[in-house]
Amino acid sequence: MPRIILNGEEKEIPRELTVMELLNELGIKFREIGLAVAINEEVVPKSEYNTRKVKEGDKVEVVQLVGGG
Repeated sequence: MPRIILNGEEKEIPRELTVMELLNELGIKFREIGLAVAINEEVVPKSEYNTRKVKEGDKVEVVQLVGGG
């Protein structure tokens, strides 16, 4: 199984996944606003979430903005 670095921690994924599949695997709901994904320090445009693959050795950062007061 491929291994990636996800938010600074090593994680195994079942296979190469698209960004959208990875978000689903992590239980993160897609949002147009308040969600960003970077692979190897490059922000992935939301238009590429269904095609851009996460592969062995990739460093992935998933950032979610949380509102509150």
